[in-house]
Amino acid sequence: MAAVVTIEELHKIYDSGDVPVHAVRGVSLDIHRGEFVALMGASGSGKSTLMNMLGCLDRPTRGRYLLDGTDVSQLDKNELADIRNQKLGFVFQGFNLLSRTTALENVELPCLYGVRRMSSKKMRERAMYCLEIVGLANRADHMPNQLSGGQQQRVAIARALVNEPQVLLADEPTGNLDSKTSIEVMGVFQKLNEQGITIVMVTHELDVARYCKRNLILRDGVVVRDELIKDRSIADTELGKLRDAETAAKLLAAGSPAR
Repeated sequence: MAAVVTIEELHKIYDSGDVPVHAVRGVSLDIHRGEFVALMGASGSGKSTLMNMLGCLDRPTRGRYLLDGTDVSQLDKNELADIRNQKLGFVFQGFNLLSRTTALENVELPCLYGVRRMSSKKMRERAMYCLEIVGLANRADHMPNQLSGGQQQRVAIARALVNEPQVLLADEPTGNLDSKTSIEVMGVFQKLNEQGITIVMVTHELDVARYCKRNLILRDGVVVRDELIKDRSIADTELGKLRDAETAAKLLAAGSPAR
């Protein structure tokens, strides 16, 4: 299986006065197509710094970073912006939706800045398709304040998908959500991964990390554990409970007894 992300001896040192801060210390790893990876660690472990470098939002002090075969370590800011638009999708803890535009228009937005030029019709079709993927096609004309927190995050996920990225990067995507809504959103990520989308997710929540296939644990800027998650039964059980409850609610609403 081909590696979509390869980092070699990646370092990030911040010059913050007399004592430089070594946030990431010589991390090397591959992330292959179709993986679902959790970056975990305590505050100050380097996970967010590493995520920022993977997202081409911050440059490494030294080391090499290959994204889909392109060495992005030395690209200028315009080239990095193109890479972010073409090859990466971002989902943040805050949904970052434009408040005065509909869900559909929010999802269309990255297409306006893309290298590939699309007609208005094509953009709308692509955005609607992404809303269908996350189960919100029937909310396309709703404003963000007409959507629940989980629905807003799903719109944000659709927006991240609209330019068909090579890697989807999610930074604490359930941080502003309650437990039930977190399960719903992680179910969306799991479904996307099952469709072959590569996902890298920063989280400090063990319950969220169980949905991933691989956990990378950082401490003091170093990967101290890299483990494959073979038993996802707890996460699958929680998803099953949620889906059973939703099915029962629909049956009751339709006037049929739940079985």
